[in-house]
Amino acid sequence: MLKVVVASVLVCVGALYGRGWWHLRRIGHPPDRWRLALYGLGLVAIAAALLSPIDDLADELFPVHMIQHLLLTMLAAPLVLLGNPLPVVLWGVPRRVRRWLASPLTTGTHFRIALGVLTSLPVAWLVYVTDLWAWHVPFLYQLALEHESVHVVEHLAFFTTALLFWWPIVRPAPRLGPRAHLGFEILYLIAATAQNTALGAMLTLPERSFYPHYDETARRLAVTAAEEQAAAGGIMWISGHMYLLPILVMLYNFAQRNADNDAGDVAEGTHADE
Repeated sequence: MLKVVVASVLVCVGALYGRGWWHLRRIGHPPDRWRLALYGLGLVAIAAALLSPIDDLADELFPVHMIQHLLLTMLAAPLVLLGNPLPVVLWGVPRRVRRWLASPLTTGTHFRIALGVLTSLPVAWLVYVTDLWAWHVPFLYQLALEHESVHVVEHLAFFTTALLFWWPIVRPAPRLGPRAHLGFEILYLIAATAQNTALGAMLTLPERSFYPHYDETARRLAVTAAEEQAAAGGIMWISGHMYLLPILVMLYNFAQRNADNDAGDVAEGTHADE
């Protein structure tokens, strides 16, 4: 039943985005095609995490469970935001509904102010990292594995806090404040890499398992639960380097802007000499 709900939601938001994209294109304001493609890939990543065999295997295999969480936080969330979903989806709903849905996002509303605070660099980082570490506390992790309702809350928390985390880097609409200095953005992502590495190391290096839920599965696979935990921790450890990819893109864009500015200065100097 839960998978039917998830599939229905994905189809709905996908259809609304497609309808909004087509409507904007028809009135002469077409969003970039690459945003449509990335938004679609984001929905595919969510479907892979929650509707594919990955979801079934995650209850039995710790490394697969880790992959599921990484799909939600490090792939689906940034891809969805790169699609700039809010304005496009709003244009996919009827006008009256659009106004009602957009009203909390107008300037000065409590919701917009709260969203602006939650997506600011230090706050978004703290919320995301706190949520990530909290769900790996053995009590909460075990609780999520043993109770489907808690597992749903865990997935929602991972995806929601990941959206907050990636928001100040991707900066989709609405623009909630001025862009932070490039140096602060790079430090923000490096700090995310560091905490991800630390959590991965915490799972990889100990010689005992923190989560008894996987003991039986490990025995069936002829490995120890600690070894399975180490594999999951290794996946998290390595995946932390994905935070460095946006840094490369940001530095490339920064270099391109500087090159364009230098070219413009040279052109102005040439015209002045003439």
